[in-house]
Amino acid sequence: MTEQDVALELERLRGTVEAGFARLDGRLDLLTQKDDQTDKTLADHEQRLTALERARWPLPSIAALVAVAALALSAWEITH
Repeated sequence: MTEQDVALELERLRGTVEAGFARLDGRLDLLTQKDDQTDKTLADHEQRLTALERARWPLPSIAALVAVAALALSAWEITH
């Protein structure tokens, strides 16, 4: 094996390694993009869940107020 053959093989190996790194870099970019999209989706779901929780809290309070009002009305009717 001559020095030129070794240099040629090293050049081929270098090209193969560069191509592999380029593919790996592309995959990592894709994974980073998907991770960013997942973060955005998660933040959106968190906002929607928080909005649902805020909108739901008055319902038990209203039910309790109606029950107290009905009890008070019943007590008033019994006493009068």
